[in-house]
Amino acid sequence: MKKSVGPRTLAFPVPVWVVGSYDAHGKPNMMTASWAGICCSKPPCLNVSLRKATYSYGALMERRAFTVSIPSVDQAAPADYAGKASGRDVDKFAATGLTATRSKVVDAPYVEEFPVVLECRILHDLEIGLHTLFVGEIMDVKADEEVLGDKGLPRIDAARPFVYAPESRSYFSLGERLGPAFKMGDTYR
Repeated sequence: MKKSVGPRTLAFPVPVWVVGSYDAHGKPNMMTASWAGICCSKPPCLNVSLRKATYSYGALMERRAFTVSIPSVDQAAPADYAGKASGRDVDKFAATGLTATRSKVVDAPYVEEFPVVLECRILHDLEIGLHTLFVGEIMDVKADEEVLGDKGLPRIDAARPFVYAPESRSYFSLGERLGPAFKMGDTYR
């Protein structure tokens, strides 16, 4: 029998994405966001939800653009730091030794050292209680050559992203491949 634990943000796992933006003075900033996901196929879009209190919120509202840099498991510590410190108080790129690279596609920086980057222009923002949901149209995806597969697309096993578990406030690496999507269920036809 299932036991109710009440309404909570316990859909897990959630991604660990580092959102890049420029503030009003052009200073690059990054923040880790996990209230995020893909939200549309055509046009390709993703969403991130930020609290108004964050430094990044104002930058996204002003610049109408952001990037999502996806760290690998080896980059968990700087990704965690980017979610703890505020860009109001510290230059997170300088503190972590990471490189802010200016996107040529949108008005936002990305983290050069992270293996996969999505560059987005904001299509919509929607205030939902404590958070504002930003829908970003993916204008380009960039990936390190060493994480690209045979078809020229990033491979999850090569990029080695990790996930956040909100119930335990912990990060986890991803496990083994289970099988091909849209084929494993064929036995139920």
